[in-house]
Amino acid sequence: MTVEAPKSRYRQVANLIRQDIALGEYPPGSTLPSEQELAGKVGVSRVTINRALQILRAEGMVRVLRGRGTVVRSVPPISRHSNRRYARAAREEHGARGAFDAEIRKLGLIPRSDIVQLESVDPPEATAKALELGPGERVLIRKRHMYASDEPVLLATSYIPWPLAESAGLTRVDTGPGGTYSRLAELGQGPVRFTEDIRARIPTDDEEVFFGLAENQQVFEIIHMSWTADDRPVEYRVDALPTFQWVLHFEWPAEVVNPGSPS
Repeated sequence: MTVEAPKSRYRQVANLIRQDIALGEYPPGSTLPSEQELAGKVGVSRVTINRALQILRAEGMVRVLRGRGTVVRSVPPISRHSNRRYARAAREEHGARGAFDAEIRKLGLIPRSDIVQLESVDPPEATAKALELGPGERVLIRKRHMYASDEPVLLATSYIPWPLAESAGLTRVDTGPGGTYSRLAELGQGPVRFTEDIRARIPTDDEEVFFGLAENQQVFEIIHMSWTADDRPVEYRVDALPTFQWVLHFEWPAEVVNPGSPS
């Protein structure tokens, strides 16, 4: 490692450590040397090392674990193919139990989804409006902590009209192959249209703790809606995902232009 003047020293150090991680000197899941050891290796102050590590933490390349120190993250960026992840074939490929399950297995990692809330509740105002519910109508809330090889990567909270959820068997912890949408499809209520509104925001306290986020890291918030063929809304879902952990992928065909039409 060599630091050159007059470039920002801590940014140079961050680049050097990032390069060492990419080359495998510090493999996924390994603990970096202490700040003092890195300072001696590079020939800079511990303050410079600390600022460099803050950059890498903000990028999600490393995280601090109590009792271990600074650890290289073990889960690579996860690609979320929004256009195809809700196709039934994609949800069930390789024996997957839903879209998330398939995405994680494709990386060779082990998916896990822990239900942390599963009950009938009065919906929040925005949820009731989106699902077109009347006064007093309740919803099933399915709140899940989701992991890739034990690394927390997604927090998903679904709201489904209670009668529909009960009929589809969604009140059970395990919804079976294909997940929620496959169960709805078996009732003839499978969604055929989806919308997603996405924004980056600061995490809530619960999200910060669950993901182990640094102070300057953000999450994507995805408001996902699902409709049946007769335009009935059947799910309102809020997903929170660390921005460093996910790549949101979209694709669509170019508009078909009639021959001879002006370009």
